[in-house]
Amino acid sequence: MNPSVSWQQRVGSQRDWVWQGWQTRYTYIRPPHSLSRLVPPVLMLHGFGTSIGHWRHNLPVLGQHYPVYALDLLGFGGSRKAWATYTIDLWVNQVYEFWQTLIQHPMVLVGNSIGSLVALSAAATHPEMVKGLILINLPDFSLREEALPGWLRPVVSTVEGIVASPVVLQSLFYLLRRPSIVQKWAGLAYYNPSAIDAELVEILTQPARDRGAAATFSALFKAMTSSKFGPPIKAVLPTLDIPLLLIWGRQDRMIPPQLAQQFADLNPNVKLIELDQAGHCPHDECPEQVNRILLDWLAGI
Repeated sequence: MNPSVSWQQRVGSQRDWVWQGWQTRYTYIRPPHSLSRLVPPVLMLHGFGTSIGHWRHNLPVLGQHYPVYALDLLGFGGSRKAWATYTIDLWVNQVYEFWQTLIQHPMVLVGNSIGSLVALSAAATHPEMVKGLILINLPDFSLREEALPGWLRPVVSTVEGIVASPVVLQSLFYLLRRPSIVQKWAGLAYYNPSAIDAELVEILTQPARDRGAAATFSALFKAMTSSKFGPPIKAVLPTLDIPLLLIWGRQDRMIPPQLAQQFADLNPNVKLIELDQAGHCPHDECPEQVNRILLDWLAGI
């Protein structure tokens, strides 16, 4: 990889695709024609607050061997900042219709954080679409309620209700989108501060300047505090009968690392790889190591 080349050039051929009336962004890289017929397509789904650009170190490498796509989920990246009811199911529908329109062959889904939860739910909902799953630091929003003592739940609910008012949230958004604040937030997700470069800050902050970004942030915040935002992992993961790779950074400060083994124990098809000196986004923090893992696993399915 040539670091002097911008991330927009490294992630492939970006295109716009209209989904249910909303403009959405995707990109793709195709390997030599002879390889495209022999290997499964790969679709990569980013986490909260990120986009296609977060796969800047992975797309060029995987694209040498596989037809690889990345999609900006509605509300993120170059996709429309829509005022919508955001749920995991909404993005699952986006992924499914994208697959129907542009891929049409059983594929491997790769997701980080919320993107991994979308990938997991998509595989359970549309099994004909998915040949295998790679889940990087998988969240489980259902555990949020379980982790709170009963007496504390109404207190947390009240505080969230106050914070979730549109006036408060949109004021908060204009503060949080400042590059200096974004860099500090990224410091929670990354174990190695040197991985938080100017390019990453640009990838994280640029979409926040789009029209409708503040209102979308408000809608997303409200959605993520709802118990209906996404399914519980323990209900979905055991139902899948496909190859599964679970990658987890042991220094993740956003999701407890001990969940990795608990999730792996839910399905015998899961191969768990835990990475030292990596946080919530190991694909971007230690991409050389993760790319080797991805290519080795993909070659075996």
